Amino acid sequence: MTSLAIRGAQVYHNGRFQNLEVRTDGPFISQVAPRVDTSGARVIDASGLHLFPGIVDPQVHFRDPGLTHKEDLETATRACAKGGVTSFCEMPNTIPLAINQREIDNKHAIAARKCRVNWSFFGGATNTNLADLKVMKRICGIKVFLGASTGDLLVDDMNALEKIFAETDKRRVIAFHCEDEGDMKATRAQYENIDDLRAYTAWRNVDIAYKSTQRVVGLARKYQHRAHILHVSSARECELFIPRDTLITTEACPHHLLMNVEDNYGLGTLAKMNPPLKYRADNRGLWEALRSGRIGMIATDHAPHLPAEKRQSIWKAPAGIPAVENSLALILDASSRGMCTLEQVAQWMCENPAKAYAMKRKGFIQPGYDADLTIVDPKAVHEVRNEDQLTKCGWSPWHGQKLTGRALTTIVRGKVVYEDEQVNDDVRGSEIEFAV
Repeated sequence: MTSLAIRGAQVYHNGRFQNLEVRTDGPFISQVAPRVDTSGARVIDASGLHLFPGIVDPQVHFRDPGLTHKEDLETATRACAKGGVTSFCEMPNTIPLAINQREIDNKHAIAARKCRVNWSFFGGATNTNLADLKVMKRICGIKVFLGASTGDLLVDDMNALEKIFAETDKRRVIAFHCEDEGDMKATRAQYENIDDLRAYTAWRNVDIAYKSTQRVVGLARKYQHRAHILHVSSARECELFIPRDTLITTEACPHHLLMNVEDNYGLGTLAKMNPPLKYRADNRGLWEALRSGRIGMIATDHAPHLPAEKRQSIWKAPAGIPAVENSLALILDASSRGMCTLEQVAQWMCENPAKAYAMKRKGFIQPGYDADLTIVDPKAVHEVRNEDQLTKCGWSPWHGQKLTGRALTTIVRGKVVYEDEQVNDDVRGSEIEFAV
């Protein structure tokens, strides 16, 4: 049985960083104390560093199966390990779509072979698969696209949407992409002859996001059903949320927090995603919502495409950017600039995602919890470079930026999967268990 003892770090425990030691035995944390027993354990000297619970990314698109020329569960989870991410929730818009139990089980089988970190999968909702959703197992939640997406995953029938709220388990999270499909169809002609990132933002605008989010918030309260608003992109949407709500939870992404269509226009289609980048005022509003608790967590919406695919017009280029191996570093860098505390980083990227999705034994450094841990140097300065990316697509929208703070060592269920800038490819993660 593998045992580790981590000494010298500031450990995130009971809501704050403290001078503690941590011992793991097998896949579990066994001790958290001022001094732990080191007999039979490999001792890791983390002096001057910070020990976080393993980072949880609650929204990724890892493209496996069906789109593995862009990414697969091996390359994506190697990138997770490098970025300090130990657990993820993956979206259903793979090929075939993950809209029934057969495809969910198939994704788990692939993950067991390929994943270096812990995995979970969403079941996808359509206008017609309510019967499948009601009995689906081995999922972290139900994903609903209210704006244009892959194939049949779009739910644009409001009667079908109401039935999903009314007839699925109210404890199970329904996660929403909130953009109003009807309004987008009605207004696209005004913009589609303008090959410009700003025109894309003007089309999929704040009003389109707000209207859709407002509908979901209303239905969640009507049916008292757990709902989660994915990738909130505008300050106005935050007006709809209650701080630290447990019925309706929310997330923001590094790109919507740190980029905007005014300052990052030069990236062109590399910065195209759905919902699109908004404006500087929205960056400020999203940060304020995080600090006030109106937004509870940070997710990447990691959605890789090859550079050649992105080098098309704004209307033909696919939407999405890679982010999973840089997300923690980006938020640590923001902390180094006074935008948040390290405790808030741990809450937004560890505790709150685990709590929102009712993950068993994740998100906290406590005896009996899974030994998913991330050792961080909050002062380490490094440069994001395309040539260093482990994601299969091989690029980052933050190429050339110097960041302060990064993961140095990543531990998955008691095994070191990343250290000394190398991934240990002998390590495999596990299927995440849920209380619901």
